[in-house]
Amino acid sequence: MVEPLPRRFLSSHKSLVTVFWIATFASLFIWQFGGVSSNLHNVGTGFSVFWWSTTVTTVSGFPKLRPVAFNLTEFGAVGDGFTINTEAFEKAVYAISKLAKKGGGQLNVPPGRWLTAPFNLTSYMTLFLAENAEILAVQDEKYWPLLPPLPSYGYGREHHGPRYGSFIHGQNLRDVVVTGNNGSINGQGQTWWKKYRQKLLNHTRGPLVQIMWSRDIVFANITLRDSPFWTLHPYDCKNVTITNMTILAPVFEAPNTDGIDPDSCEDMLIENSYISVGDDGIAIKSGWDQYGTTYGRPSKNILIRNLIIRSMVSAGISIGSEMSGGVSNITVENILIWSSRRGVRIKTAPGRGGYVRDITFRNVTLDELRVGIVIKTDYNEHPDGGFNPQAFPVLENINYTGIYGQGVRVPVRIQGSKEIPVKNVTFRDMSVGITYKKKHIFQCAYVEGRVIGTIFPAPCENLDRYDEQERLVKQSDSQNATDIDYEI
Repeated sequence: MVEPLPRRFLSSHKSLVTVFWIATFASLFIWQFGGVSSNLHNVGTGFSVFWWSTTVTTVSGFPKLRPVAFNLTEFGAVGDGFTINTEAFEKAVYAISKLAKKGGGQLNVPPGRWLTAPFNLTSYMTLFLAENAEILAVQDEKYWPLLPPLPSYGYGREHHGPRYGSFIHGQNLRDVVVTGNNGSINGQGQTWWKKYRQKLLNHTRGPLVQIMWSRDIVFANITLRDSPFWTLHPYDCKNVTITNMTILAPVFEAPNTDGIDPDSCEDMLIENSYISVGDDGIAIKSGWDQYGTTYGRPSKNILIRNLIIRSMVSAGISIGSEMSGGVSNITVENILIWSSRRGVRIKTAPGRGGYVRDITFRNVTLDELRVGIVIKTDYNEHPDGGFNPQAFPVLENINYTGIYGQGVRVPVRIQGSKEIPVKNVTFRDMSVGITYKKKHIFQCAYVEGRVIGTIFPAPCENLDRYDEQERLVKQSDSQNATDIDYEI
């Protein structure tokens, strides 16, 4: 019988969500407060993260992870929250830049509030933030350098011309680790958000951390908070690991503070982290319209797992809408998205070109959301009038397996179009408790795919039905049917 399924779900799945919350928050507590003790953790991307323990050599209370280690105070820094320490950071990075042939160097940031203007990292460097160490960004934009627009975005994301650089920046780097005992990097973005809303800025805001054209990069066991714009932005990078992180911004009135934005990146792992921000928790990108197509660097081979995410104004995990260079081979698994506007989303539009293919969402829990699963093909925001309106992106091979939840108003809204149909979508093992009792809560338009076994809520008529043994039960003849209702 199908009718009792919601009651069975709501009773059993509330228990599941509760257990999941307890287990995950306990794990995060252990990760963030010093419970990692193995000497070597292989992250599966061809790069290894060395964790400190009692067997690792320590210097003045810091684990020594490079042949040479410096303390920030050696360069005259004062951690009082008022003294500007830009010169100290620059001198320290310069000293480490001379040690590449010796295995690089480590910069230890002790407890304190270390105010500084933006600064660059160097190759073969470890930046280590002690517990209660906080690197603070100066809020006056005159201290922030201007950089050329990103080549895959054309004129600039918010304004024509140069853009503000990131607070912590790096280009053409290799072997960089930013880690610590849960120290923090604070962008103090409040001033930026206010000026943005008041239209007082003349350039695109800068991210908190941006690493460009680099490889073998690790971010681990620190907190990033209150970015002026996107928080952590790896751009055209390869072999990046982001693990055991906390990323925070106010869930309202903190515009465009995405948590992590992999952009034209390859071979990447994001895991074991908590993200609560004012925009997408994670947004995978690869360039904007004709500029992204010309730049031609896809995002691919990305594994995202074991996260808790909150996004009150956007989505927990998004792909796009800037995806013109292509996005493929993405796996998202073991994710809890709570108290958010949307769960997992793919967004694009005519003019983007490119593709989103071979995407797997597995074991995703949705708790108190407006919309659970979203595919949107009319996200019509463009850099300028030079895009090709006939450049239609390809969306195909998208799998949803093990999707659970409660308190979701619209579990599924897949809005393909005649020009951008969504092809080969698969749903299997889905049970999402709903808060809205009307029909049309599994919404589809121009979708082709299949449902394997029984799912709740009942799927749209666009999809073929298969039994648990993957034998065809009913073939749809309504792939082009439209049942999208934004009033719900």
